[in-house]
Amino acid sequence: MATETHAYDLVLMLDPAAPDDVRNRVLSEVQRAIEGNGSLTLSQDWGLRHTAYPIRHKEEAEYHLFQFQSTPETLEQLQRNLRIADGVVRFRLIKLRPGTPPPPQPRPATVGARSPDAGAANGAAQDESPPQS
Repeated sequence: MATETHAYDLVLMLDPAAPDDVRNRVLSEVQRAIEGNGSLTLSQDWGLRHTAYPIRHKEEAEYHLFQFQSTPETLEQLQRNLRIADGVVRFRLIKLRPGTPPPPQPRPATVGARSPDAGAANGAAQDESPPQS
């Protein structure tokens, strides 16, 4: 009996302090599990980014996005493996509805980066006064 497949997103946050081989092993196991019972349609490395709030005392994580078609059984296997895997800070599996737009193109990593006009945004003195109506 063939099980119906659905489209899913997996957002994976890895610990940047974990050794490279641990993070690479997690990524390859995720890809192998997806391709074993479905098809991987998109894999994006979003790089190192600040988290919105500390997670397990970590304020940065290495973000990855996987979009794939697979069976619900594959989700159960992925969830079980990712819950116990070393190096995983957090993950989120989302079932996509038909007609969901594609993800945005990844932007450059923002950890430690500042915009050229960051001084003005951080309270640097400005000579201009607000326009009068």
